Amino acid sequence: MTTPTTQNASPNAPSGGQTGASQLVTEQGTTTIADTVVQKIAGLAASEISGVYALGGGAARAFGALRERIPGASASAAQGVSVEVGERQTAVDLELVVEYGVSIVDLARAARRNVIVAIERMTGLEVVEVNIAVNDVHLPDEETDTEGGQSTRLQ
Repeated sequence: MTTPTTQNASPNAPSGGQTGASQLVTEQGTTTIADTVVQKIAGLAASEISGVYALGGGAARAFGALRERIPGASASAAQGVSVEVGERQTAVDLELVVEYGVSIVDLARAARRNVIVAIERMTGLEVVEVNIAVNDVHLPDEETDTEGGQSTRLQ
């Protein structure tokens, strides 16, 4: 119980990254964290931010939509996220689609902060950078026009 409390407090301190890293590499052994774990944490943390419509570029979203149609499959939380994970540090690249009207600067700042806090708290890895690429803006009427047009043809 005391270990999670220490991890929650450590990312806020300047030496917090070192404390978290020492918990991954100890005299008793080494804890390794897979890239996919960090990808999923980053993807979910970015998705929590209001104004993020989707993660990934056009091809990744199309592939995700296909995957959702397969019974038993679901969209990946790591879609639109790439990471490099070392023993003590990680770097994250995000591809986002934002909702029209949202301040991209504020959204990027909030997404970056949320991703860093989530990864450092859950893994103990120091996040050295979070790069954000905004690939598209989602317009409010894009889905309603498409869905409305399809439902009209089918009736």
